[in-house]
Amino acid sequence: MFSNAKYYFNRELSWLKFNQRVLLESIDTNTPLLERLRFIAIASSNLDEFFMIRVAGLRHQVVNGIVKYDAAHMDAKAQLKAIDESVQRLVSMQSMYLNNVLTELEAHGFFFTHPDTLDVKTKAWLRHYFEEHIYPVVTPLAVDSGHPFPFLTNHTINAIVRIFQIQEDGTKDYKIAILPIPSVLDRIIEVPSRGNKEHRFVYLEDVITYYANQFFQGYGIEDYMVFRITRDADLEIDEEEATDLLSEVEASLRRRRRGDAVRLEVCGEIKDHLLDFVLTSVELEQKDVYRIDGHLDCRMYFDFCNYPGYDKLRYEPFDPKIPSELVDYEGDSLFSIIGKQDLFVHHPFESFAVVEQFIAQAAIDPDVLAIKQTLYRVSGDSPIIASLIKAADNGKQVTVLMEVKARFDEENNIHMARRLEKAGCHVIYGLKGLKTHSKITMVVRRETDGIRRYVHLATGNYNGKTARMYTDCGIFTCNDEYGDDASRFFNLISGYSDPPIWNKFIVAPLNLREKIMELIDREIEFAKNGEEAYI
Repeated sequence: MFSNAKYYFNRELSWLKFNQRVLLESIDTNTPLLERLRFIAIASSNLDEFFMIRVAGLRHQVVNGIVKYDAAHMDAKAQLKAIDESVQRLVSMQSMYLNNVLTELEAHGFFFTHPDTLDVKTKAWLRHYFEEHIYPVVTPLAVDSGHPFPFLTNHTINAIVRIFQIQEDGTKDYKIAILPIPSVLDRIIEVPSRGNKEHRFVYLEDVITYYANQFFQGYGIEDYMVFRITRDADLEIDEEEATDLLSEVEASLRRRRRGDAVRLEVCGEIKDHLLDFVLTSVELEQKDVYRIDGHLDCRMYFDFCNYPGYDKLRYEPFDPKIPSELVDYEGDSLFSIIGKQDLFVHHPFESFAVVEQFIAQAAIDPDVLAIKQTLYRVSGDSPIIASLIKAADNGKQVTVLMEVKARFDEENNIHMARRLEKAGCHVIYGLKGLKTHSKITMVVRRETDGIRRYVHLATGNYNGKTARMYTDCGIFTCNDEYGDDASRFFNLISGYSDPPIWNKFIVAPLNLREKIMELIDREIEFAKNGEEAYI
């Protein structure tokens, strides 16, 4: 089917190469040590999402007997096999790099240890901490004929424990139980140190398993194993049959919480009989197991990387600057500034506050008649949402396309959309068959010479938190051609309108691909004619 398949990479394997590149940042000695640890956490988080979405999607194809080949001429079975081989190598690299970073941290006074190695005084402190803060939260779960294997939610860490009771005839009566490791507690616990320059830490799951006998009075503990399940989190939305997209997304979110298991991670000493028991219970096979040399879920290091007082082990803090065009006009109306010249902003080097200020000023400006905006990902405490609500309270026409299919932000977006609706904003929940990734705001303002449209176009989400990390750019303009395109764009997504003839906009899936092909062909012609040609 693909005579030129050798020229293509499989997209999933290509993504794993990208994540390997992220992981390699953790061995770059030019990078501050705690930032190297942060890269390990990032790679771990990325891999979680990869399994929840991409691996889950391929498994669906296999289960449903769907055979289709990608450009590299690989079907789902071949991709899953290649993914497993690649991830096994990646996981091994991650464990080795993590061990190296943790070892280097010891030179700075950070020691990760096990409860069994602590001195008597520290053990007494830890025992008290366990009884006061951990024991009341943990709920042991029996597994027997009267207690079926519990449903363990996505990414939670659990310990399966084999316990026994001595019978009258001296034999052992074995039982199985699950000890959930509570996600509401800190995974990394700092224990009292022997000096100001030393910091010692233990892991929550190690503390729980170390004192596991406290949960099973009258029983002995034969062995245990710590594991973590990753579940299918890909939303199944039947948009063709859905009469209410919001309700369909909410129903899919409920189904997501009970998605099928797609990966099992285990660590420490692997007990084959316990592993087989878990695999059978969650309907996975040996090929779905990833053995981790260390502790599970490196995302726990995100918070640890912010340990106070060690700025020398982190990147120097960066404060975004005010765009140079605004330096002498701080406090002035952005509309008067944009009215004189277009404004280009480059994040995170220039402050995202100018974008938030643009919406905030529009919300209280008596001459502003309407605000129209697309939102894909916003923070939970978004000042932009607050400004839009204030604008509606002030009687302005506010229209917001809130994309409820934004992966892993669906619940937050639904909550935000309902807040906006309650305030009187007109909310669109997305378009059937498409995701709206456009980042655009249009403010319609009455001025002395008539109606003027102010437009903000950007590559990044309207999210002040991620705008401090991700590299994006945006423009503010009141150019009539952009304003006309913006009006046509919002009419297209909010009502029934045929695709317009655009002045400046290039909009997928209407004309973006065609425009890119046209530009590529132009460069080819330049090259053929011996002229400079670039892509």
